[in-house]
Order: sequence, then structure tokens, then C-alpha cells
Amino acid sequence: MNDGVRLRKTLEGVPAYKPGKPAAPVEGLTAYKISSNENPYPPLPSVVEVVAEAATNMNRYPDMAVTRLTEALAERWDVPKTHIATGTGSVGVLASLINITCEPGDEVIYAWRSFEAYPIVVALAGAASVQVPVTDTAEHDLSAMAAAVTDQTRLVLVCTPNNPTGPHVTDATLREFLGQVPSDVLVVIDEAYLEFNTAQDAPDSLALYREFPNVAVLRTFSKAYGLAGLRVGYCIAQEDVATALRKAATPFGVSDLAERAAVASLAAYDELDVRVQALVLERQRVLAALREQGWPVPDTEANFVWMPLGEDSAAFAAACQEHGLTVRPFPGDGVRCSIGESEANERLLEVAQAFRNR
Repeated sequence: MNDGVRLRKTLEGVPAYKPGKPAAPVEGLTAYKISSNENPYPPLPSVVEVVAEAATNMNRYPDMAVTRLTEALAERWDVPKTHIATGTGSVGVLASLINITCEPGDEVIYAWRSFEAYPIVVALAGAASVQVPVTDTAEHDLSAMAAAVTDQTRLVLVCTPNNPTGPHVTDATLREFLGQVPSDVLVVIDEAYLEFNTAQDAPDSLALYREFPNVAVLRTFSKAYGLAGLRVGYCIAQEDVATALRKAATPFGVSDLAERAAVASLAAYDELDVRVQALVLERQRVLAALREQGWPVPDTEANFVWMPLGEDSAAFAAACQEHGLTVRPFPGDGVRCSIGESEANERLLEVAQAFRNR
């Protein structure tokens, strides 16, 4: 007698992705969600207009080649169209990157704590995660990551700025690291928060991709461009990698709405950048205020701050929730707080001060 469908044993070791919770209503307060690193600004009217027009054709399949967006990205970044692959958000492209490089049992190296999806997509591919602890200042330890490379290593992930801790990897340290990694190991520079990075020593990832054939650059329209709900990301890599990515992608994964919105957003980036710079200023204000309160908050070049609360993480998240503020706790490690509306940021500072004085 069959007791149930036989599923892959791999699933037993796959952690579930925990999305940021929606804002929970609190009587007498405006509730704010700062748990998912979303752009708090609404879409640009010009982008909404394009999406509304595209919605009238949703009975048709999208362009599987994502031609218009590919051409726009190639022009924007001065790369060949054949070096671009798109997908359902950067995490969708990441899953394909692992699928095209890893056989079961192969190793993927990344810092930890870093993006929560990393161990999930690695495990689903049957590969093994090699997690290298971040430093005391919440930064990538690239020397330790280089030392962790073995004959089984197929891919290395470098998240800069790092989610959820915030610090970036410098161009010099990343260049030194790439010089230590074997040329047959793919190094993926995950730049989901690229546009918020104002550091003078930030890596020039496209220069690195041109210099090191084993570098792939991963980006998204979810954060700075404010298209999180449409799911579109892309990778820039050498032609053999990009071709394999397109082969492994979910057919018709990027919707017509998403493609048109991304193209329109690229065209309107000067307008979007005003919002990005406003968020950067708010980030700097919140970071300085938290440090003035006495919190050991690490540097951040993303659109969030990291509070290394350790065992107090869940309690702090609960305190925020009581005041209509939803943050993202990582129990035992810390709490990530997105930079949101100025009112939300101010409330975060008020809750943080009260929590510290309790």
C-alpha cells in the first residue's frame, strides 16, 4: 500500500524561505512594513501607464527572449546582448546559475549570515552549502572564503552590499579575492542593492566581469527601481554562462508587464535616482541616530540597517510590532530594518531608544 508520494530526500534539509511579514494594524497608529527592503515610494506614473497598457494583452504569451529589455540593458551597460540573461527576480536567475554549475554534491561558498535564499536554492540543486562566517563588523571574510575553495567548489557568491548586514566589499579586496579563485569556479557578484551603494571604494563589477571570465554580475529591478511585485532580474556574464542561463530559465518567466515596466524604469532612472538618494540620506540619518543611542550598528550601503541584537532579536521585533512597525528578525542574530517612509524611520528610532532604556 502506498503511504504517499515519494519526494526527494533533499527537501528534508531545505529551509523554508521566511518573507518579511506585512504591516499589522495597531489601533490609533499608521502601520508600517519595513521588513522586506522594499522601495517605499509608489511606482512612477510613467511606469504605471506602461504597465496598464500592457495589461490589455495579458492573454498573450510574453516575448520569451525578453528582447526589448535585453537590448535596453545592453545599451545601458555597454555589454553584448549575448552576455545578458533575465529571469524572475535575481533569485530566479540565481537558481539557474546554481543549476548550470552544480552537480549533486558540488559546493557553493557564501558568507553567513547573508541572503536567506542562498541555502535554499543550493540545497534544491542537490549541492552543498559552505557558509563562511562574516567578521565581527558584519563584513565578508574574503580571505576565509578563498581558503574554503576546494576541488568540489563550483560557485562562490559575494553579496555586496550584504543582505541582511549592510556592509559592502571593496574593489581592492574583491580583486585580490578573484586572483585567488580558480578560473573554472564561477564567482557571482550579487548586487541587488547596487544603486544604494555610495562608497568610493565600491567594486566596479562590470570591469571585473570584463577582466575575469569567471565573474557573473547579478542585479534586480526589485529594490531601487521599485518593481518588487513584478519579479524581474538579470545577469551579465560571459557568453557561455549567459547562454546556459537562458537555456535553464523558466520559459516565459519574465512577463510582458515586467519587461515593459523594467524598460520604462531604465529610461526614467534619473527620476528614480532622486528617490534613491533620498533613501540614502534617510539611511545615513537613521544609522547615525542609532549609533548615538549606543547601538553597535555596522556600516551599511544598502537600503536597510542591521541591529546585531542576538538573543534579543525576537523581543525587539515584538516591541516594534506593538508600535505598528514590522521589522525582519533573524532569531539569535539580529534584526534588519528597511529604510522606509520618514515616519516609519522616526518610529523605529523611538522604539529603539525605549528598548535600550528598558
